[in-house]
Amino acid sequence: MHRETPVNPPLIAVLNGPNLNMLGIREPEKYGSATLDDVEALCAETAEEFGLAIDFRQTNSEGELVTWVQECRGRAAGIIINPAGYTTTSIATMDALLAVGLPVIEVHITNIHRREEFRHHSFISKAAVGVICGLGVQGYALAMRAMADLVEQDGE
Repeated sequence: MHRETPVNPPLIAVLNGPNLNMLGIREPEKYGSATLDDVEALCAETAEEFGLAIDFRQTNSEGELVTWVQECRGRAAGIIINPAGYTTTSIATMDALLAVGLPVIEVHITNIHRREEFRHHSFISKAAVGVICGLGVQGYALAMRAMADLVEQDGE
């Protein structure tokens, strides 16, 4: 579905955690050959299709990720987050996501439930409307499509 682009399109923050800057290099058998730049381009293209704007970021720092989440309050319409290694450890990120009161979609490139046992639990899921995992970088495009629907519902 193609939507009209509003004058000021809703902003979706696409936040990425540690080591995602290594996409395309790190374990391509698990994560594929797409780079983080490829993921950003995919998100931008999908956002434009749905009349959304994006703020795409990556950090290896938990504190910076928490700050970015907090900055979304009053600025963004939703958050798509791949917390990467912070999925299973960051109560601070979960708390920040819960505090901002925005729709959140959690994305993982791999299926975390088919991996090591310690990866099966996500603190971030407690704050997420939905979770997409195991569909490669296309999970980001699916998350953007779902977020477009959530933002549209919220605006009605």
